[in-house]
This record gives sequence, structure tokens and C-alpha cells, in this order.
Amino acid sequence: MSVESKIEMSEAVQLAATKQRARIGTLLSLTLVALLALMWVVLAFSTTSFWTYNNISNLLRQGAMIAILALGETFVVITAGIDLSVGAVVGFSSVIIALLLTNGFPISVAIIITLAMGLAIGLFHAFGISRLGLPPFIMTLATLTALRGVGLLITNGATISITNDTFTGFSRGDFIGVPNLFWMVVVVAVPAYIFLHQSRFGRYLFAIGSNTEAARLSGVNTTRMLYLAYTLSALCAAFVGILLAARIGIGNATQAEGWELQAIASSVIGGTSLFGAVGSVHGPLLGSFILTTINNGANLLNVNAFWQRIITGVLIIVIVYFDGLRRKKR
Repeated sequence: MSVESKIEMSEAVQLAATKQRARIGTLLSLTLVALLALMWVVLAFSTTSFWTYNNISNLLRQGAMIAILALGETFVVITAGIDLSVGAVVGFSSVIIALLLTNGFPISVAIIITLAMGLAIGLFHAFGISRLGLPPFIMTLATLTALRGVGLLITNGATISITNDTFTGFSRGDFIGVPNLFWMVVVVAVPAYIFLHQSRFGRYLFAIGSNTEAARLSGVNTTRMLYLAYTLSALCAAFVGILLAARIGIGNATQAEGWELQAIASSVIGGTSLFGAVGSVHGPLLGSFILTTINNGANLLNVNAFWQRIITGVLIIVIVYFDGLRRKKR
């Protein structure tokens, strides 16, 4: 067989594999949409308070923050990495913006400084992983612990109240009947989709998750892309910290405990592979609102809160198991 024939055969195999992954991704997305719709219908008939404006608005506001956090986490997981610090970044960011606002900083300046802090944290993660050779799990776990401590040290363990009504009022408002916080998901998701699915940088992230060494030999600057992935994750977390501070009107370093697990779970439920190289933008969004609906429905039905964690854990196990089977088949 000639070299040209081998190349054509290889390209044909890659094209077929790409189409198969696209079909699987579409099927998964439709399944998640159907599951979310079914949950909403069941809860609408099972409770009298689910299908009310106040409850749906609350569900959308809470789900929006987890969705943005999950989007940032997805960029990292696609590279076969993980960011365990996002919940701590959220709490720390709420402290930073609360301190800035209480000291008279304009809202826009306070937001920019807080996002810059998130940027610095992401760069620090990437430096430790790419330059010092630390595993992502260890690097981000260390930051999770450190940021909680730094936040508590800055505030002396106290809660900082935010009295700026313009800042807090935004999170409670809505546009054409939809909460402003949900619109923030759109603001983040649209450029995230363009970046991940329509740009070469997104393709580079998938390439790194598939085979880092092969991506490097193909000319991809893997170090730069890791910096980009972890920076985007930290930026999304800092942004969620700003939104959370606006929603509840306080800054506290202990806020958002466990949110890193919800972000990872949302991403995985949405079809992102913990083994890397598989993921999307819409998947984590659906996954986050599925988890939020489970929590909301459990509260309305007076289900023990511990069951919510059990259900989330079972979902992760099942999905990761089938993802492993799919990879073996490929």
C-alpha cells in the first residue's frame, strides 16, 4: 500500500471517529434535555410551589452560578487536568470585592481588581503544574486550603457586609422576566462556545487532553495552553464570587464550600470526560441545572439533604463508568 493510500485511510478513520463522537454527543445532549424536562414536569405535579415565579427564579439564579463555575472547570478537565480550588476562589473573591466596595472603590474598579486576582491565581496554578511539575490535583488542592486560610486571615474570620445597593440590586433584578444572573450565563457561554468549538485554541485543548506529547510534537505550545485553561477556570470562579457577593450581600471566605465538587459533577454529567479530550459548552450548563433541580426538588419534597449528595455521587459514578467503557471501545 502506498504512503498516499495510508494517509487517506488514516484521514478517513479520523473523520469517521469524529462523526461518531458528534453523534454520541448529540444523543447525550438530547438525553440530558429530556431528563431535565421530565424532572420539571414531575416536580410541577408533585409540589404546589415548584412552578412558581419565585422558585423558578431562585433555581435559575443558583443554577447560573454553578453553570459558570462548571464552564471554567470544563476547560481544565478537557486537558485531562482538574481544578479543585474553584470553590475557594469563589469565597476569596467575595471577600476581595466586599473589602473593595466597603473601602469606597467604584463598582467597576472593584470588579476589575477581583477578576485580576482570579487571573493571578490561574497563572499561579499553571506555573506550578507546567514549570514545577506538580500534579493538578495537588496544586489546586493546596490552593483550595491556602485561599480559605488567607481569606479568613484577612477578615479575622468575620463576614463583611456589602451596603452598596446598586451592586446587590443587580443580582435581584431581571430582564424580560429572566433573572439577571441567568443572563450572565449567556454572557459567558457564547464566547466560551466560540473559543472551544470555533477556534484553533479550543482544538489545541482537546489535542492536549488526547495526547500531550503528540500535541507538542505537532507544534502546539502545550505550556501556553495550560496557562490559558487554568486562567479561564480561575477567572470564571472569580466572576462567580462577584455574583455570589452581589446575590447575598456579604463577603465570606467560607462561602461556596463544596462548589468545586458541584462544578466537576456538572461538567461530568454534561459529558465531559475526566480522561480528557471530550467536552462541550452546553453539556456543563445542562448538568448544572440538572443538579440544581435535584437539590431544589429535594428541598420542596422535604427529602433529607444527605440524599442529594448520594444522588450526585451515584450519577458521577455511573457516567464515569460508561465513559470508561466508551473509551475502551474506541
